[in-house]
Amino acid sequence: MDFLPVLENKRVLLQPLQTSHKEVLLPLALEPSLWEVGMSQLTDDASLEKYIQVALTERAAKTAIPFVVFDKKENRIAGSTRYAAITLPHKRLEIGSTWITPSLQGSGLNKAMKFAMLQHAFEVMDMNRVELKTDELNTQSRNAILSIGCTQEGILRRHMITSTGRVRNTVYFSIVKEEWLAVKQRIFDKYDF
Repeated sequence: MDFLPVLENKRVLLQPLQTSHKEVLLPLALEPSLWEVGMSQLTDDASLEKYIQVALTERAAKTAIPFVVFDKKENRIAGSTRYAAITLPHKRLEIGSTWITPSLQGSGLNKAMKFAMLQHAFEVMDMNRVELKTDELNTQSRNAILSIGCTQEGILRRHMITSTGRVRNTVYFSIVKEEWLAVKQRIFDKYDF
């Protein structure tokens, strides 16, 4: 399996995250609103460097594929995302750790990015299941996940402890292989990605 794929459509280019992306990501990562309801808080150069190193370590362990997000319409780096919790024996992975500069939230970039990732996961990687999860308090993320055709499966109570020490409930969503074609047609065919 390729752990350095490049995913692309008309709107977005997802390239393998590298240490060299730190400088261009830093001004985006320092936006406090990105971390109000998240597991991480990137507040300085050192926290972003650690975040990138963890992602690269997970890629080396073949449990994650982190990307830098390039918005082709705006011609600029917009944030980061990744395949995570890759479990090849069960043909399952998670799409997560997604953050996009607030100025591009709601612009269609996230939908284009998720389409590229879902399409690659099901049609190239031959996954049986793609999971997404978010904080129960993150209404914006929950609505975005539902808007790409995911099914909410449940809420895991007191599931994780955030970087601020808050114990969060986690909402789980998924799309399974047998649903992908219908989701692709129903949700994504109306877009020109």
